[in-house]
Amino acid sequence: MILLHYTAMATGAAAVARLCDPEFEVSAHYLIDADGSIVRMVDEEKRAWHAGAGQWGDVTDINSRSIGIELANCGSVPFAAAQMDALEALLRDIKIRHFIKPERIIGHSDMAPERKIDPGPRFDWRRLAVQGLSVWPEVLGARKVDENTFSSDLTAFGYACGTPLEARLSAFRDRFRPRHTGPLDGTDMALAGDLAMRFPVDRAPRTA
Repeated sequence: MILLHYTAMATGAAAVARLCDPEFEVSAHYLIDADGSIVRMVDEEKRAWHAGAGQWGDVTDINSRSIGIELANCGSVPFAAAQMDALEALLRDIKIRHFIKPERIIGHSDMAPERKIDPGPRFDWRRLAVQGLSVWPEVLGARKVDENTFSSDLTAFGYACGTPLEARLSAFRDRFRPRHTGPLDGTDMALAGDLAMRFPVDRAPRTA
């Protein structure tokens, strides 16, 4: 799979320095700066320490099963056009070479919703989905609110079932309903139901 992050640092150069410093024990395969320049830091065939504790579907060792891409962004501003263009080109390349399905391109907050919020609500997931580089739900009205059904649908899509529903709802909304707040509602239900139906997580052993 491919895991997307933001650096939450002032500059891309500062992020590269941090990712290359053994003292911090963190690394990623790629970093894309705001100007669209790409720094390759770890070979794709090697493990990078970018994910930490978390889970997607049945995969609990995300570092061993993913390619990590860091985007130079503080988290509170839109991602630069040149940066998104570079990301899309890189995703297409990796996706083709490793036969990665669009639903297995996820955010850090998807696999670790209690710990992480990146790439955050300012990241344009829908733009990626239009190009087949991610997925996006189709909404046909609202559904009756039922926390158990919502939780089951999130699990079917990939969110870990052992994570508190509040954390999963927050991560889900950051990705599919940016900046929406309030209690679970019928639109959340419809979105999660569609994702669970069209993109159920592949729980068979995988290499990507």
